[in-house]
Amino acid sequence: MDFTLPVIQLPTIYPQMILVLFAGVVLLTALFLPKLRRELLAGIAILGLILTSIAIFSLWNQNLSGFNGMIRVDNFALAFSLIFLLGVFLAILLSLNKVEDEYLNYGDFYGILLFATTGMMMMVSTTNLLVIFLGLEILSISLYVLAGIRKTRIDSVEAALKYFLLGAFATGFFLYGIALVYGATGAIDLLAIAGQVRSNDFNSVLLITGVVMLLIGFSFKAALVPFHMWTPDVYQGAPTPVTAFMSAGAKGAALAALLRLLFAVTAWSHTDWNVALWIIAVLTMTVGNVVAIAQNNVKRMLAYSSIAHAGYLLVAVVAGNSLGQTAVLFYLLVYTLMNLGAFGVISYLGSSNRQENLDIEDYRGLGYRFPFAGLAMTVFMLSLAGIPPTGGFVGKFYIFNAAIQAGYLWLVILGVLNSVISVYYYLRVVINLYMREPAHEVNVPKAGLGISFALLLAVVGVLLIGIMPGGWFNLLKHALLTLP
Repeated sequence: MDFTLPVIQLPTIYPQMILVLFAGVVLLTALFLPKLRRELLAGIAILGLILTSIAIFSLWNQNLSGFNGMIRVDNFALAFSLIFLLGVFLAILLSLNKVEDEYLNYGDFYGILLFATTGMMMMVSTTNLLVIFLGLEILSISLYVLAGIRKTRIDSVEAALKYFLLGAFATGFFLYGIALVYGATGAIDLLAIAGQVRSNDFNSVLLITGVVMLLIGFSFKAALVPFHMWTPDVYQGAPTPVTAFMSAGAKGAALAALLRLLFAVTAWSHTDWNVALWIIAVLTMTVGNVVAIAQNNVKRMLAYSSIAHAGYLLVAVVAGNSLGQTAVLFYLLVYTLMNLGAFGVISYLGSSNRQENLDIEDYRGLGYRFPFAGLAMTVFMLSLAGIPPTGGFVGKFYIFNAAIQAGYLWLVILGVLNSVISVYYYLRVVINLYMREPAHEVNVPKAGLGISFALLLAVVGVLLIGIMPGGWFNLLKHALLTLP
C-alpha cells in the first residue's frame, strides 16, 4: 500500500499561528502578572497584529495551497484578513476607554479578541467546508464569551445567552448542510463540488437542500433577514468595543465564505440562486432601515443599520461579477472604519458613572462641548448614509454599479430608496449633536490616547477613501476569486 505524506506548507498558516501565539502570550501574561497595566496587554496584542500583517504581506500574490488543499492562501483571503486586522486593531484601541471599570479580566478580553480574529481568517483562507466550520466555531465561541464578558451586568449576560442559543441553532443547520452536500457530491471542498457540478449538471434536491442550509448558517452570522433577530439585543448588551468588532468582522468573514460558496455553486445554476439572494438583499435592506427609524437607543439603531448594510453588501454578491467582488472588499473596508468609528464615539461619550449615554437625546448639544467627537460622529453618520465626499458614498456607488452591469436595475433602485430612508435616522443623530439644547447634564470622562487615535484614524480613512478612492479600489482588484 502506497502512503503519501500530506503536503503541509506551514507558511500558509503563518498569520494564524502568529495570532494564536500572541493570544496565548496575552492570556499567560495576564495570569502571572495580574496587576500589569492594561495598556501593556493591549500593546502585546497590537504587536501580534503588526507581525501578522507582515506575514500576510509576505504571502501576497503567491497563491499557496497547503494541508492537502484544505488551506488556500490567495489575495482574496489575504485582503479580507487585512481588513479583519484593521477592525480588531481599532477595537483594541476603543477598549482602552472602558476596560478599567467594565471588564474583570483584561487578558481574557484581548486574548479572546485575537482568537476570534484567527477564526475569521480561517474562514476566508479555505475552500473546505469543514475548515470553514472550524473557523466559524472559533469565531462564534469567542464572540459568545466577549458578549458576556461584563459578568456583573444583566444585559451583557442576557446578550451572550441569546447569541449562544441562536448561534447553536444556526450551527446545526450549517453542519447538516455540509452532510447533505457531501452526500450529494461526495466532496466537502468547494472546488471539487464546483467540478462535480460542472461535469455532471447536478439538479439534485439533496444538494439544493444542503446549500440552502449552508446559506442559513452564513445568513445568521452576517445578520441577513430573516436570521437577524439576535442582532439588536446582542449589540445593545455587549460592551461597545465588542459590538463594534462584531458588527464589521463577523459580517465580513461570513460574506467572504459565502462568496466562495456561491462562486462554486453558481457554476451550476447562477440565475436560480440569485433570485433567492435578490429577495433576501431587498428584505435585509428594507427591514434594517425601516426598523432603525423607530430606535431611540443609538446602539440598537446602529444594530439595525448594520443589518441594512449587510443587505447592501449582498447586492454586490448578487451581481456576481468581478466588480461586485471588488465592491464587497471596498465597502467592507469603508464599513469597518465608519462603523467602528461610530461605536468609538459612543464609547468616548460614555459617562464615568456607567451610564453609557446611549439614548439619542443624550447627544443634545454635545457637538459643541466635545468638538472632535461631534465632528467625527458627523463624518461617520454621513458616510453610513452614503453622502459624498465620504467613503460610504463611493462604496455604495461601486456596489450599485456592479449590480447595474449585471442587469439588476430594480435591485439598485430599491437599494437607493433604502439609502434615502437611512438618511433620516443618521441625520437625527447629527441634529441632536448641533441643533438641540441639552435636556440634562451629561458627564463625559476624559478620552484616552488610544480611543482618540482610533477616531482620528477612522475619520481620516473614511474621508481619504471618499476623496481618492481609485488607488484603494485598484489595489483590491487584485483580490478576485478564480476557479482553477
